[in-house]
Amino acid sequence: MITIEHLSKTYRKGVWALLDISLQLNKGMTGLLGPNGAGKTTLMRILATLQEPTSGQVSVNGIPLSRSEEIRSMIGYLPQQFRIYPQVTGRDFLDYVATMKGMKDASRRRKEISELLDLVNMQDKADKKVRTYSSGMKQRIGIAQALLGGPEILIVDEPTAGLDPQERVRFRNMLTRFSINRTVLLSTHIVADIESNCRRIAVMDKGRLVMTGSLEELQQRGAGLIWEAVLDQRMFAQADPRLIISSKATAEGMLCRMIAPERPLPDAVPVPDPSLEEGYLALLRGAAYA
Repeated sequence: MITIEHLSKTYRKGVWALLDISLQLNKGMTGLLGPNGAGKTTLMRILATLQEPTSGQVSVNGIPLSRSEEIRSMIGYLPQQFRIYPQVTGRDFLDYVATMKGMKDASRRRKEISELLDLVNMQDKADKKVRTYSSGMKQRIGIAQALLGGPEILIVDEPTAGLDPQERVRFRNMLTRFSINRTVLLSTHIVADIESNCRRIAVMDKGRLVMTGSLEELQQRGAGLIWEAVLDQRMFAQADPRLIISSKATAEGMLCRMIAPERPLPDAVPVPDPSLEEGYLALLRGAAYA
């Protein structure tokens, strides 16, 4: 369990990356959702003991951040910008990371690394140099190194970047299995990454925590704010682009979904069941829309 209390982080010139964040993360997978620049990466780096907060408290299974070595032994971390030595093989890199994590038994390391390579679908590429890997293959090795040692807590920052759709689904399923008896924090700006896997969500925007709750609660943030209408070409060209959140060409014209506190066009009809993404967009529009 991770407990975050009134956490803030400021950089030079008084720029706040985090402002008064309080959050509790229990077993299971929590999705940390927010646009780029919301402060998600700063929060995750602090939880991984790679940055110090300006103020506030964090404890991991009751252990404060100041005892960083103990916390690191419990956490697997995949950063957003994962770098890997280009001149080594994927298998050798994982062996190096395992050794750094204190796994001294060579046979145990080989067995666990082989299992993880199977899990991330990299067994056939494991003995090739990293410099030959695609970005998606490097990301899969990054996922494997985060899982080494079976950490109690897994923190992953934009983990599906560089993965194709099939790999993305595979990774989501893997995280779901891993989170059954562990705490997983999945940070993303892609709603689909959390839609089918996360029990709880936390939404950040501009360094603040703007919502915590269930997926259903986020979806309902769009209630009464999402509208649908068919626009001809002239109307579509003249429509306020800030209102339109999706559009699809049909035989009758452009079928548009719009977000607004009141009926935006005379022919617009309310959408009775907004999607999760529409609820998320409604929330980010601010107090006037949420």
